Amino acid sequence: MNKILPLKDIRIIEVKSEIAAGTRGASLGIDALKIASLDLESDYFARFDSEEVENVNDILFDGYAHPHAKFIDGVLTMEERVCLQVSKVLKMNSFPIILAGDHSTAAGSISGIKNAHPDKKLGVVWIDAHADMHTPYTTPSGNMHGMPLAMVSNTDNMECKINDPRSETVDLWNQLKEVGGKGAKINLSDVVLISARDLEQPEEFLLKKHNITNFTTQQVREKGVEAIADETLALLDECDIVYVSFDVDSMDSKISVGTGTPVPNGLSVEEAKILNTRLIKDPKVVAWEMVEVNPTLDTENKMAENAFEILEATTNSLLGE
Repeated sequence: MNKILPLKDIRIIEVKSEIAAGTRGASLGIDALKIASLDLESDYFARFDSEEVENVNDILFDGYAHPHAKFIDGVLTMEERVCLQVSKVLKMNSFPIILAGDHSTAAGSISGIKNAHPDKKLGVVWIDAHADMHTPYTTPSGNMHGMPLAMVSNTDNMECKINDPRSETVDLWNQLKEVGGKGAKINLSDVVLISARDLEQPEEFLLKKHNITNFTTQQVREKGVEAIADETLALLDECDIVYVSFDVDSMDSKISVGTGTPVPNGLSVEEAKILNTRLIKDPKVVAWEMVEVNPTLDTENKMAENAFEILEATTNSLLGE
C-alpha cells in the first residue's frame, strides 16, 4: 500500500555543506535547484516548509590538518547538526527530503533516522557512482564524502589499511561513528548499491565481505528500472525502515557534468526519475535525499534542471500525484 502524505507532512532540510568534497561548489547546489525551479516555472519550493542546517564552510579557508580525513573536525560538526535536524523532523511525524551538498552529510541523515527509530532495522538504498565506504585507513584522497557508509556502519576496514592516520584523526573518526548513538547505525549487509561503477579495491573487499548487491547500469537496462527498484526493496525486506540516498553522479557523465566526480556509463535522467519515484512509494521509506549538484562545473544550470525534474517527480510520487 502506498503512503499518501499531505503537503504539511513533507519537510525539506537544506544542507549547504561542501567541506568533505574534493571539488568546490557543491554548497551552491540547493540554490541552483531553486533557480531551476523558477526557470521551469514550478512552485515546488513554495509548497513545503524548509529548514537550513548551519554549515561550517568557512573552515575551507584555513586548510586541513588531517590529510587522511580532510576537515574531519568540521565534518563531525555537520554530522551532529544534520543528525539532530533529521531526527527532529521524523519525531514530528514528517517526511524529510534532504537536499545536501557533498555526500558526507548522509552519515548525519542516517544517524538521525536511527536516533528517531532506535529499535528499527534500517536499510539503505545508495544510488551513486561510488560506494562511499572508505575510511581514514583506506582512502586514497582523504576526501570524506567517500566515507559516510563506513561512518554509520562502524567500519575501519583494517584488512585493507594503506594509511596511518594521526592519533587526533583517529579520535575524531571514532567520535564520528558515535553520532546519533553508540555503535553501528546500519549493517553493511543492509545496503543496496545502484549504478556504483567507480570503486577502489578496499570498497570491493567490503562488498564481497558483506555480500552487498550492486545493481549495475547494464542490469538496470536489461531488467528494467521498475524491476530493479522492486528487487532492491525485496533485498531489504527484513529491514523495518528504508532510507534512499540519490547522488546525481549516479547519472551518466554526459548528463552529470555539474557534479564533482562524474563517471561514464551511468543512469539517464528518465531512469533516475523512474527509479526514485518507484522507491519512494514504498511505505518503509522514511527519508529521501539528493546530493552533489555543483553548478560551478556546469553551463546553463543543466545539472540542476535535470536534478530538479527528478526531485519534483519523486516528491509528487510520494504525495500520490
